Amino acid sequence: MSIYKKTAIILAAGKGSRMKSPLPKVLHPVAGRPMINYSIRAAKEAGFDEVRVVIGHGRQLIEPHVVSQGAIPKIQDQQLGTGHAVKSAGVEDLDGIVLIMNGDHPLVTGQDIGTILDEYRGLDSPDIAVVTALLKRPGDMGRIIRLKGDLSAIVEAKDASPQVLDIREVNTGFYILRAETLKKFLPQLSNQNAQGEFYLTDLVSLIKTSGLAVKAIKGAGRFSVGVNSQAQLAHATKNIFLKEARLQMQEGVVILDPLATYIEPGVKIGQGSVIYPGVFLKGKTQIGAFCVVEPNCMIIDSNIGPSSQIRAMSYLEECKVGEKSVVGPVARLRPGADLGAEVKIGNFVEIKNTKFGNRSKASHLAYIGDAEIGEDVNMGCGVITVNLATDGKKHKTKVGDRSFVGSDVQLIAPVEIESDAFVAAGSTITKNVPSGALAVGRAEVKIKTGYADRIKSRKK
Repeated sequence: MSIYKKTAIILAAGKGSRMKSPLPKVLHPVAGRPMINYSIRAAKEAGFDEVRVVIGHGRQLIEPHVVSQGAIPKIQDQQLGTGHAVKSAGVEDLDGIVLIMNGDHPLVTGQDIGTILDEYRGLDSPDIAVVTALLKRPGDMGRIIRLKGDLSAIVEAKDASPQVLDIREVNTGFYILRAETLKKFLPQLSNQNAQGEFYLTDLVSLIKTSGLAVKAIKGAGRFSVGVNSQAQLAHATKNIFLKEARLQMQEGVVILDPLATYIEPGVKIGQGSVIYPGVFLKGKTQIGAFCVVEPNCMIIDSNIGPSSQIRAMSYLEECKVGEKSVVGPVARLRPGADLGAEVKIGNFVEIKNTKFGNRSKASHLAYIGDAEIGEDVNMGCGVITVNLATDGKKHKTKVGDRSFVGSDVQLIAPVEIESDAFVAAGSTITKNVPSGALAVGRAEVKIKTGYADRIKSRKK
């Protein structure tokens, strides 16, 4: 046996009927990531050379995702129990040490698995070790049966007597065993039980009866935290968000209410930044030092420069914000928005696929899309870049440095306002405006005196 090779088998073939969802259970997001990602990542971080994921229900959705995470999908065509699932992993070619775990335990980390692996080795690598936990309310988890203090058997709750159900030590579903032991005893499993299934837990009794070494390793309580319902999914998500908030605070981030702040794993925040309650930080978001993110903001896959403010109820997605900038309140930055330094984007401003130059501003009620805005530009209240033409194509608007675009202006793309130009309020601009020029595109104002009196006379 090669004691150095390590293979992880993750069981993820179940239907998850208690979730009451058309989405396969292991693809449900936990703090922004599919549940199965946590199990795969934990095994890899613990140093396992190969990760096999047994899938069945919803395999068309799960299989490509498993492959994208660097794991090997194995198909269980029929769900005939956990023992049958392990058989489906193709154990014949395994060697060394095997970890068997479930794909619905997102709170278990690579460090946790590394700890139990060290304990396993400290026990002289027994033929099988079961990871257990002591719970106040064991519920429907399998109970650990001990004889004179040693692990004797595992009894599933649905097959247990009332006396066995009183036992508080449970099987977490994590096993470490020798590959040669697994290959020898797995074919001996029987389905002679109330459910007619092949229980992986019966391996313990088989191995024990054969006189081989069977041990129990007490793990942290989170080894027992599986996800089988929407309520448990919410519980796991809350735990991971809280963990991430605590990690950020340890690095010098000010989080006013960790229980009401939602930071996904992988988000980076600079020291001295302040995060208000109700904020969601998702994906690959990076926030520089000394930033302020006010309540109820959603920031997705975005980069916020240092000393910037994201004011309340703003929505940012796949965008960049330069240093010392102010965005919001109630602003929207869509994918491709690229703001320079010291920019001001005010309330009810939407920017999409636009490079917005240093020190430029759009203070309120504007739509700027598919544009290049220079430095020190003022985009007035109500400015709209009309980028979609009747041919269905989107065209670009360019505004040069130091230009002033007045309120309620429509810029009909493709169009360019050159540097140091002025566009009068209320104009519709369909032609390029030269540098230093003033453009006025208003309709003629006609005044009819006495008109109000004539209208009043008609109503009599």
